[in-house]
Amino acid sequence: MEAKAFRMKLKPGCAEEYRKRHDAIWPELVEILRQSGVIEYHIFLDEETLSLFAFQKKSPAEPGFQLTQHPVVRRWWAHMADLMEVNDDLSPVVVACPEVFRL
Repeated sequence: MEAKAFRMKLKPGCAEEYRKRHDAIWPELVEILRQSGVIEYHIFLDEETLSLFAFQKKSPAEPGFQLTQHPVVRRWWAHMADLMEVNDDLSPVVVACPEVFRL
């Protein structure tokens, strides 16, 4: 099993809407995440800096499965783009957080 962590960034004034949209996460997106091997996915918000810290536990995905190319994922990115710092393709700007300690 793989664990990975990363951070993203919200735009000012968007925290509540970000929560609302995740409270109503699309069932088809949840299914796609599961197909990609995601077993756990947590997102935490640092309200002072508007940084989002995400943590995932993953098992191997089906061979050839490309989460970032899936149309549902791309629609979700577009749905969230007005709330977050994003790349040109509307994917969230993601900064990997390497593991430095485990208990």
